[in-house]
Amino acid sequence: MLDAQLEMTDKIGYLLLKKGIIDAQILEEALKVKNDDLSSLKRNLAQILVQEFNFDHDTIFREVAVLYAFKELNINIADLSDERVEEIKKLMSSKGEDVKEMLLEHKVLPFQYDRFREKLILAAVDPTDRTLTKIAYSLNAKKYEINFLRKRDYDKLINIIAPPENEFLKLIEEADEEINVDVEEATVDEEELDAEINKSALVNLVEASLVEGVRKGASDIHFVPKSGNRTEIHFRVDGKLMLWHAQEGTLPEALMSVVKDRSKGMDRFERERAQDGFIQREIDRHIIRYRVSVLPMVGTELRNKFESIVIRILDDRKVIKDLSKLGLVGYAQDAFKRAIGQPQGMVILTGPTGSGKSTTLIAALYQVIDPTKNVLTVEDPVEYVIEGARQLKIGFKMNFEQAIRAILRHDPDIVLVGEMRDKETAETAIKLANTGHLTFSTLHTNDAPSAVSRLYKMGVEPFLIAYAINIIVAQRLIRKLCDKCKTKINKLDPELLQKAGLNIDEWSKYEIYEATGCEACNQTGYKGRMAIHEALFFTNEIREMIVRSGVEVDEEQIRKQAKQDGTLNLRESGFEKVKQGLTSIQEVLAGTVDE
Repeated sequence: MLDAQLEMTDKIGYLLLKKGIIDAQILEEALKVKNDDLSSLKRNLAQILVQEFNFDHDTIFREVAVLYAFKELNINIADLSDERVEEIKKLMSSKGEDVKEMLLEHKVLPFQYDRFREKLILAAVDPTDRTLTKIAYSLNAKKYEINFLRKRDYDKLINIIAPPENEFLKLIEEADEEINVDVEEATVDEEELDAEINKSALVNLVEASLVEGVRKGASDIHFVPKSGNRTEIHFRVDGKLMLWHAQEGTLPEALMSVVKDRSKGMDRFERERAQDGFIQREIDRHIIRYRVSVLPMVGTELRNKFESIVIRILDDRKVIKDLSKLGLVGYAQDAFKRAIGQPQGMVILTGPTGSGKSTTLIAALYQVIDPTKNVLTVEDPVEYVIEGARQLKIGFKMNFEQAIRAILRHDPDIVLVGEMRDKETAETAIKLANTGHLTFSTLHTNDAPSAVSRLYKMGVEPFLIAYAINIIVAQRLIRKLCDKCKTKINKLDPELLQKAGLNIDEWSKYEIYEATGCEACNQTGYKGRMAIHEALFFTNEIREMIVRSGVEVDEEQIRKQAKQDGTLNLRESGFEKVKQGLTSIQEVLAGTVDE
C-alpha cells in the first residue's frame, strides 16, 4: 500500500528506491525538501538529489531518462567530425547571444537538425528542465525531440564548441575601455545632489504629486528616471498609467533622493538595493497613507545610478463596507452571502494583482465582524486598518509563515490570511477552516475552477479542499463608461458580436453604449472601475467531483457543473454589466478571456 502511494506521489523517488540507488531515509529527506521548496521553479526529486544531496548527475538522470522514455545519446566526442562541431556551433549562435546564453545556462545543445523529419534534436543533461520548451521556441523549432546527454559528455563537448572566456582578460579589456573616464563622472556627486535637492521646487513637486494623486483617484504614483536629466511622473488611474509631469534639467537621483528623504524607513544614500518605506499625510482633512517601493534600475549614462519609485496610495475612504456596493449580482451575490454566513469554512478570492480582491474581502469581513468575535488578520503588507479586527504586524522578528502558525494558538473565530503563498500556508488556512473558523484568503489564478486545481497541485489533499471551502470567487476590474459622454449604439457591429460570441437578434433588444471621450474622463470614454465576478459555490456535486479527483482535478467538469448551478463566468458577468449600460463590449473582451 505504501509503495503504491509513493509511486503515485513521486515516480522518480519510487524508481530510485526500488533500484537501490537511494535508501528510504534519503528519500524521506528529499521529499521534505521538495515539499518545502518555495522557489518558483518547483524542482523535481532528481534535481534535488543532485543539487542538495550530491548524487552523481548521470546516475540519477539516466534512470529519469528511462522512466520518461527520453532517448540517450551515446556519443564519442573524438568521433565527431569538424563539420558536425561547426553545425552545432552555428545552431547555438543562430538566434543571437541571449539564446546562446540560455543554452549554456541550462546545459542544452542543439545537437542536430533532422532535415528529413524537419525536427531539431536537443541534447540536454536534464531532460526534465521546464525551460526546454522555451529554448526550442527561441530556436524557432516547430518540431523538436529531447535526448538525454550525460553531463560528462556535455562538459567535454562544450569545451570544444564554446570554451569559457578568460575572465581576467575580460576584466582587463573592460578596465581599458573605462580607463579614460574621470572618477567623478562615474559616481554621483553628493554635493551637486544636495544643491539640486535644496531647490524648494523639487520638494514641492513631490508633495504636489502626493496631493494630486489622491485628488485624481490614482492607485499608484510612478517616478521613472530617463536619460538626459529627465524624470517622468505617472499616475495609474482606472488601471492605466498616464503621464502627469515630466521634470526636465534635473538629475533623476535628486528627485529620487527627495522622495526617500520624505519616506520613513529609507536610506537616501543606498542606491544598489530595493527599499520599502512609508509616508503619511493629511490631505483634504483626511489621513492618507502611502507605501513606497524603490528599485535600482539600469541607466544609459555611466554617472547615473537610476532608481524606479512606485508609491501606492492607501486611502481608507475607498474601503467598501457595504456588500451591496461590490457589484455582486444574482447567483454570485446569493452564493457569496450564503458562504460568509456559515460559522466555519473558507472563502477564497482569486484573480491577478490589482483586481480588487482585498476590497471584496474587507467588505465581507465587515459583514461578519461583531464584538463577540475574535477577528485576526495576517497580511503582508497591511494596507487598510479594519475596525474590530486584530491585525498582526509582520516584521523581521515574525514573518508571514510564523504569523499564520501563531494564529492557531490565539483563539480566533474569524481569520483573514492575506494570501495562500505555498503548501504550508494553504494547509494551515484550510486547517483553520476545518476546525470551526470562518477563514478568508486570496489566491492568484485566472478563474475559480483553476483555483481548485492550484490547491491540488500545491499538495493539499482533495477531501480537505472539498469540505473546507465554502466558495471561490474569481474577480476582475473593468472600466466603467463615463456617464457624461457614453453614446448609445444605434446599429450593432456584427463582427464585434461574433467575436464576443453573442447573438445579434437577442442583443438588438438591449440598450448598448460605447465609449466616446470628454474632458471629464480625459478623453478615454471611461471613468472609474467596477468588479465582475465568477462565483463557484461548493455544492455537494462539486465536492464529490473534487474528492473523486485522480491524478489531476477535472476543471472542465467543475465548470460544467457550476454553470448548471447558475454560475456565470467572468465574461458572462461582464456582459451583464454591458446590458445595464455600465460598460462596453470592447472593455469586457479586453478584460476577460474566452472560456
